[in-house]
Amino acid sequence: MAIGKGPNGQFIGKSGNIVSYMLNGQYVSRTIGAYNGKPTIRQKANFQAMSLTMDFLRPIKDFVKVSFGLEASGTTKNAHNLATSYIKKNAVQGEYPNLSIDYSKVILSNSNGRVPVAKDVQITKTEEGVIVSWDPGERDYYRGRGEDSAMIVLCFPGLRDSRMYFNAAKRSAAKFFIPLSKKLLDHPMETFMCFRSADATEISDSMYVGNLNGQAETAQDKLNKKKYMEVKTRFDVVEASYMARIAAEDGAFPDDKAFRILMKEYEVLQEKLRTMPGKPE
Repeated sequence: MAIGKGPNGQFIGKSGNIVSYMLNGQYVSRTIGAYNGKPTIRQKANFQAMSLTMDFLRPIKDFVKVSFGLEASGTTKNAHNLATSYIKKNAVQGEYPNLSIDYSKVILSNSNGRVPVAKDVQITKTEEGVIVSWDPGERDYYRGRGEDSAMIVLCFPGLRDSRMYFNAAKRSAAKFFIPLSKKLLDHPMETFMCFRSADATEISDSMYVGNLNGQAETAQDKLNKKKYMEVKTRFDVVEASYMARIAAEDGAFPDDKAFRILMKEYEVLQEKLRTMPGKPE
């Protein structure tokens, strides 16, 4: 049952499975309720995609709050909602249960071209940190864009950590040095940047700067490796018994039920190892 009224007389609260409330000055109603059925593959894929997206966004929530703040302003959405929607829709790849994020397709700000991006953005590793560099663009500079501030975020998916810089350097500076500890410097990292106008009223589209140190393992990667090793351990035991029985018969295949069962398990495990993910490279 509704428990109050909004500024224009709307019901505020819960009535049945409908909940109504004010969000950013606007009246919103939505359906609520727990799902009690067995989830389908499609639903499981959706759950995993959402989990991957949340794990990625959690360490950079403060960056997202700024980078999507302008787009969210005046709508019923917030910055986190926008980031979640863009990434889940555009950057999640693969088939369930082996979904992952394609970081080159991650969107962390969206200006629809109002503020120019930079060309030749790249990240370079040094002994003490990383240098993020870009082409400042003379044409853009003389249009007053040289005063734009670079916003840079380093993401460490394997550690669920990040480093965020909201006023890293002016566009005209063309580079920014970020000191890092040895642990972070050698860990897989994904880098993104965008430009915000000097008066903070406009922002550029985000740019994927690049990856250093290879891809971080996902939770699913680790689970796949664990399952593979469990099957491999069992296969090694079965293979030893299988080969021993054949050797005992001077290379002939024994003609008894126990061996046929053993041979069947050997063949099934062998095929499973051939096709299952998680095999060491």
